[in-house]
Amino acid sequence: MRKVTTLFFSVSIGMLLASCGNNDAAKKAAAAAAAGPQPYPVFTVSTQNTTLDSDYPATIEGIQNIDIRPKVDGFIEKIFVDEGAVVKKGQLLFTINAPQYEQQVRTAKAAISSAEADVNAAQLTVNKTKPLVDKDIISKYDLDAAQLTLQSRKAALAQARAELVNAQVNLGYTSVKSPVDGVVGSIPFRNGSLVSSSSTEPLTTVSNTSKVYAYFSLNEKQLLDFSNTYKGNTLAQQMKNIPAVSLVLADGTIYAQNGKIESINGQINTSTGSASLRATFPNPISLLKNGASASVRIPQHVENAILVPQKSTIDLQGKKFVYILGDSAKVINTQIEVMELAKGNFYVVTKGLKTGDKVILEGFQSLKDGTKIKPDVKNADSVYAEIKK
Repeated sequence: MRKVTTLFFSVSIGMLLASCGNNDAAKKAAAAAAAGPQPYPVFTVSTQNTTLDSDYPATIEGIQNIDIRPKVDGFIEKIFVDEGAVVKKGQLLFTINAPQYEQQVRTAKAAISSAEADVNAAQLTVNKTKPLVDKDIISKYDLDAAQLTLQSRKAALAQARAELVNAQVNLGYTSVKSPVDGVVGSIPFRNGSLVSSSSTEPLTTVSNTSKVYAYFSLNEKQLLDFSNTYKGNTLAQQMKNIPAVSLVLADGTIYAQNGKIESINGQINTSTGSASLRATFPNPISLLKNGASASVRIPQHVENAILVPQKSTIDLQGKKFVYILGDSAKVINTQIEVMELAKGNFYVVTKGLKTGDKVILEGFQSLKDGTKIKPDVKNADSVYAEIKK
């Protein structure tokens, strides 16, 4: 009898709990039905004119980078500039102590004096012989011999003068001057250092940075996209249609002067799979230094583009989707295709959307395809305001 009573009591408790559970579920369902569709922010897609930026790492070089090397052997006597100094063409940079070249000049001058004396003596012989030949006192052979001697002495004089010029040129090489206007690089040598024309390391480098070259690379795919983007039957015509490019400095700031792409290497490097491009930038205040790093930013103007915020998209198995508001306020999960380049926090849609479509802006994590919502319409101008900044 006790067992029957206990069983009856357990069943009664179970029925009571089930009844309570069903009531709670029913209440929740009733509350959800009473609440109706949930509100979600919605905006209307419209076309925008925008510019997409592509950044490429670049290396800065001056338009002239001249290695200053000694042409004679000797010891550095004096250094007239310091590293980083701005110099003018023809300005003295170093002097080299090489006394052998001074001796060569003195020897050459002495040789000239001797050769001049020989020429004068030979000329006197000719002058003395000619009247005697005219009077048939001596044979013409003597006059011819005298004239040949004079000619030989004049040739020796010319050679001595040439040797003096050569000695003076070598002596001039002991004064090392800047071949261009520019900025002095590092100076690895000091006073008293032995240098020679065969030294592997230059005395210094003078960089002309009134303009600079920014060298960067594009891979094969980027080159093809590049060619398809800018019109022109030839590479030269395409480069003319490339808009002005900007330079992003190492600290993230934009260089004040725009540049122009002026050269594209016609060959792809087989080891890197890329081709080199060169953009030229003016550098009036010498802010850009030779060897610095930066990024070349190439703009691509896109007209009538459809843009959606990245927060309005869903990534699923490498594809992108958005929720579009359909008929009867039901959402439709729609696949879209976008450009590789983005505009800030916006994607440029190439397929899947059209002007006038209403897209769920955000907060759709719990939404399912076909769910009915209560649209909370947002001003499209406020959504796209970030693009226009």
